[in-house]
This record gives sequence, structure tokens and C-alpha cells, in this order.
Amino acid sequence: MRLLVWFSAIWMALASFAAAEEAVVVELFTSQGCSSCPPADKILSELSKREDIIALALHVDYWDYIGWKDAFADPAHTIRQRGYSRAAGKQTIYTPQMVVGGVDHVVGSNPMKLMDTIEAHRARVKPASVTLGRDGDRVSVSIRATGPMPSGGAVVQVATVTPMETVEIRRGENAGRTLNYHNIVRKLVEIGKWDGRGTYRASVRVPDGVRVVVLVQRSASGPILGAAQLR
Repeated sequence: MRLLVWFSAIWMALASFAAAEEAVVVELFTSQGCSSCPPADKILSELSKREDIIALALHVDYWDYIGWKDAFADPAHTIRQRGYSRAAGKQTIYTPQMVVGGVDHVVGSNPMKLMDTIEAHRARVKPASVTLGRDGDRVSVSIRATGPMPSGGAVVQVATVTPMETVEIRRGENAGRTLNYHNIVRKLVEIGKWDGRGTYRASVRVPDGVRVVVLVQRSASGPILGAAQLR
């Protein structure tokens, strides 16, 4: 019942937000083998419905030893999470963890703190604007500066995303449960670097119809300067 109240509160609060020119990026580090993760997975499913939020589920592999191997887990996601932890001066990583805007860390099952953090990020002006276009299996990327860019420029990353999968979990902490996962990151790769001057342009090949997210980030574990998605 408490979870239902939380989800209802999230939905009503987010529904009151006006559409943003640049979406807020929320990354959830989760695992099918983690019994604390389903509430956070549910919260991410609600966030994934919003056009003004880019919600990404990055499944990590360090729960696989418990007895259930997460089919969506990628060691690269664990590396990314460790990078965020180091950047924040922390020694440990955990699930469920949400990282908002590449900067702020929130326990994934704490919806009130998460909403406050998202709203704070919405009030910040993004220094980069990202425009995407699709033509068959080609996605065009255009990035321009809309404010002061940090020294050293930025990395440009492309994520391919599966909108939803249902998994019957037979072993581990969630044994016997059938769970839905949303906005699952299947691959996150760097396609280039941008010095913040002029307009960055690129074209990447992505299977026709696959959901795509582009992140402009200070570094692979730094603040997100701009982002866009193609559903």
C-alpha cells in the first residue's frame, strides 16, 4: 500500500511539470537479483512515460553470483556506476541507485527525494542543446552550445534502449516473481568528443525503430550537459 501511495505521488507531481526544452536524465543502476530493486524499477517505469525525463535502466552484474544471472547486465554499467561513485568521493556502490543529471545520487526507492532532485535539475540551464533525427537505420546528431561549456569539452555517447521486457525470475532473491523492466540500456558507446565550439554533427547506424538516447557529458562519469531521445 505504501508503494502504491508513493507511485501515485510521483505520477501526480511529475504530471504537474511543464514540458522542458532539455530533458533531465535519470539513470537507475539495478539488478534482477536484488530484492530491494523492484520498487525502484517501478518508479523508473513511471518516469519512462515522461517526455521531459530521460529514464535509463542500467543493469549491473555484481548481483549475478547470488544465483540468478541478469540477462540485461553489462560489466560496462558497473564500471560507469563506479565512475560516478569515485567522482562523488564515495567508496561503495549499491542497488538500487539513481543518478540524476550525472551528478546527484539518490536511493532508487526514495521517490520524494528523487522528485526534489529532478525538479532542482529542471531549474538549471543546460549548456548544450541536442537535436536528433532518424532516416531509416541512420540517426543524425546535432549539438550546439547554449551556455558556457566547461574547459576540456565533452564526450558524446549513444545508448540503444529496449522500452520494456518481462522476466520470470526463477532463482536468487527475487525467485518466483515476474517483473517488468523499462528503458533497458542494451549498449552505451562513446561516438566522439566535442570541444564546445561550433556545431557538433554525427550520424550513427541504429536498427530501424530502436529507441535511441544521446548524452553529452563532461566525462563518462561527469555532469550531463545535454541530452535527447528518439522513441
